[in-house]
Amino acid sequence: MSEARGVALVNLGCRVNRVELDAMALELERAGAELVGEREASVVIVNTCAVTGEAEAKTRKAVRHAASLPGSPLVIATGCVANLFADEIAALAPNVRVERDKAAVAALAAGALGLDEPAAEVCAAAPTPTGRTRPGIKIQDGCDNRCTYCIVWRARGAARSMPPEEVLAAVRAAQGRGAHEVVLTGINLGSYRASDASGRELRLPALLDLLLTKTDVGRIRLSSIEPPDVTAELCAVMAAAGERVAPFLHVCLQSGCDETLRRMARVYRTDAFRRVVETAREHLPHVAVGTDLIVGFPGETDEDFERSLAFCREMRFAKMHVFRYSRRPGTPAAAMAGQVDPHVMAERGERARALADELRLAEAGRLVGERDLVVVQYPGRGVSGSLFDVLLDPSVPVDSLVPVRLTGVRADATLLADVL
Repeated sequence: MSEARGVALVNLGCRVNRVELDAMALELERAGAELVGEREASVVIVNTCAVTGEAEAKTRKAVRHAASLPGSPLVIATGCVANLFADEIAALAPNVRVERDKAAVAALAAGALGLDEPAAEVCAAAPTPTGRTRPGIKIQDGCDNRCTYCIVWRARGAARSMPPEEVLAAVRAAQGRGAHEVVLTGINLGSYRASDASGRELRLPALLDLLLTKTDVGRIRLSSIEPPDVTAELCAVMAAAGERVAPFLHVCLQSGCDETLRRMARVYRTDAFRRVVETAREHLPHVAVGTDLIVGFPGETDEDFERSLAFCREMRFAKMHVFRYSRRPGTPAAAMAGQVDPHVMAERGERARALADELRLAEAGRLVGERDLVVVQYPGRGVSGSLFDVLLDPSVPVDSLVPVRLTGVRADATLLADVL
């Protein structure tokens, strides 16, 4: 393949960004492009992230780096930072082009390579040499919330959802490429709302039920979801599906202190979050619950932080993504009084991550003796329904979905399993 047809893909940010970039990769490969490293590429696509000030700085660095490569490739910047600061990103170098419409990026790259315009691909992750058994499928974009630390709603726009028929087609296409598990993703996944061809409106529980009925995909997993959207109806659909829906819910907390949640303009308080977790565990006794936690939000006192940690311990989270607050220009939080000293934030982050490790190990231990399904992604290694790494017999074929009995747990919370 000629180097003139080489495209490099650079992803920054969330899983949704990864899914979008993978869809572009599929389109370009079908048009005759070759995916290569940045130094071999004639076109470099950078999918940018604006979730924090640090992420934006990494975006600008990535664009400048790509633009300065010896071959002077065309650099196509897309994504959240490109949407918010198009003129500034385009001005970084003469070979940088901003494309706000992600659906048009593959065609732009193909045109620059002299290839025919590619056929549009559903927003589902492309196959890779390993790990293709768990592709993400973007079914929703945008957000109508206005959390005071977040700028993504400005970059992504209002909430909107993929029609049910297109979601079905995406799941079937992923199966056709060898997927045993699909991960439904979105910027605000729980806000999914779309009408089918008959005009019937479906929310997330009905969509999940439709996918279970109309496809035979081995397992469906939900990505992160807001607390108000974890309803009894959704949990009942998950429970009725048995092993075909992963027993894992990543429910975004952000803080376990009500006063901090108020300053964040989150739409729930800890009592409501507690009820959500109780509802999930009533329907799904072995469900693993993950979350996101921000430490050092403006105004967070030592007492607030201790309340937050205590609440996390009470919730028994199986997985915690811990973030230090990042001051994001253009957000209300950036102008708030009580900005927390970076050294204090770092200490709180260390303590929160230590708690996360402790809780994860404890939750892994609760699963020993249980049956689960494991997606085998590498020889002797896979992912359980509750999103734990699992070690099993290396002779089990890669890219398979196998029933196991969980037999033990290592100090790093990796589970051991026997294939049934």
